[in-house]
Amino acid sequence: MPSLIVKVYSLLFKYNLNRRLQTLIQSPISHPFNGVVSRADESIITSNPSFSTDGVATKDLHIDSLTCLSLRIYLPQSALISLRHSESGEGVYGGYVPEKNGKNCKKLPVILQFHGGAWVTGGIDTVSNDVFCRKLAKSCDAIVIAVGYRLAPESRFPAAFEDGVAAIKWLGKQANLAECSRSSLDKRIVNGEKHRGRQIVDGFGASMVEPWLAAHLDPSRCVLLGVSCGANIANSVARYAVEAGKLLDPVRVVAQILMYPFFIGNIPTHSEMKLANSYLYDKATCILAWKLFLPETDFNLDHLAANPLEPGKDTPLDLKHMPPTLTVVAQYDWMRDRAIAYSEELRRVNVDAPLLDYKDAVHDFATLNVLQKTPKAQACLEDISIWVKKYISLRGNEFSY
Repeated sequence: MPSLIVKVYSLLFKYNLNRRLQTLIQSPISHPFNGVVSRADESIITSNPSFSTDGVATKDLHIDSLTCLSLRIYLPQSALISLRHSESGEGVYGGYVPEKNGKNCKKLPVILQFHGGAWVTGGIDTVSNDVFCRKLAKSCDAIVIAVGYRLAPESRFPAAFEDGVAAIKWLGKQANLAECSRSSLDKRIVNGEKHRGRQIVDGFGASMVEPWLAAHLDPSRCVLLGVSCGANIANSVARYAVEAGKLLDPVRVVAQILMYPFFIGNIPTHSEMKLANSYLYDKATCILAWKLFLPETDFNLDHLAANPLEPGKDTPLDLKHMPPTLTVVAQYDWMRDRAIAYSEELRRVNVDAPLLDYKDAVHDFATLNVLQKTPKAQACLEDISIWVKKYISLRGNEFSY
């Protein structure tokens, strides 16, 4: 059984979440799709573009002014070949600035991360998400990019899913811009031209190339990771990547990780009946969250956003091209049965889709800030790192951890 601390915290968490959902339901929305990506009452951590704190530098970016789509980049210090000149006072951000010749820069895989929060809460800068992403970046030796998608009810479906697609498209654009910039620089060096200060800029004269990604990103090793409802977004982005194919070049999604996905459906499963009043997120509260997220005119819990194995749909043909998928579930999570069924369906069509089932664990056990120091949370992060390194480590170094 979960510990007493988890039980007590669960009661407080449920009360606060339910109160917040009721407030959102009763509050009229005068400006739909206004790009709300965080809640004012949540504890946050500001970005720090220096490695001095814990060996991970962070930077916030806003990539779409219309939707307020924002990202937070987590760059581990392992991206530097030498630590001697890792900090510089140059640039707007201060902190770390890559060397222009790229000699001290190591290419790293990238993990596109989608936070949880039952569609209505959470963000890239919340304490829970920031701490988790820092640990993930160091454990997997990868750049982590947390996506600040739009929240409900201000932005209902498909806003969050569109933001996920926009983020991976932006990643591809950055990879292509960086390559164009390098190619142009190489030509000027060959011709003996001076290149200082020449770069690709937008209509306002600002650089379009993100320097950290230009110096350290390997887009051919991209992983999607979603937490709770973020797992639903990650799975949707994976489907998009399969359909887009070479249109996403040079970005290649090599794996995805679904951590206790926020799946539901019209016909209740065994775990939904047995654990309906389980810890942290009970079923009744989650249905309220889905009512705030799905279209008001066509509310259906078998919507593809909610149920990836929609009854009556021939899913195997769609699933056989999905990337390798690691699924994490918890014993005391009422959503576990659908996650397990989805993992089984992936394996049935020969997708590498292992399942990690943690005993005495609850929904959000590895990502909620108050639980991240528990042995189960630490074991989960280690298990994820071991599995994902099969797909993101350079050939010959798969088992170098």
